[in-house]
Amino acid sequence: MTTDTEETLFEFPCQFPLKVMGRRCDEFEAAVITIVRRHVDNLGEGAVRSRDSGKGKFTSLTVTFEAHSKDQLDALYQELHAHELVLMLL
Repeated sequence: MTTDTEETLFEFPCQFPLKVMGRRCDEFEAAVITIVRRHVDNLGEGAVRSRDSGKGKFTSLTVTFEAHSKDQLDALYQELHAHELVLMLL
C-alpha cells in the first residue's frame, strides 16, 4: 500500500506555487482562477501573480496556495491541462 508521502516528494499540507502559461487574452486569467478555486478552498489575497512575455504574446500566472494532497494536485493539473487556453503547466 502506498501513501501520499511515498508517491510524492511533497509533505502535505504545503505552500504550492503553480505556474500556468497561455496565450495572452482577456479570458485566460479568469479561466485559470475559476479552475483553481474548484480545487482550492481558500485562495488567499495576492495568491495570483501575472507576467506577460517579452513580446506580449503569452501570459504566465503563478498561483500560490496551500496544497493538501497529491490527489488534489493531480485533479487540478488534469483540469487545467484539458482547458483550451492553457498551453503549459509547471
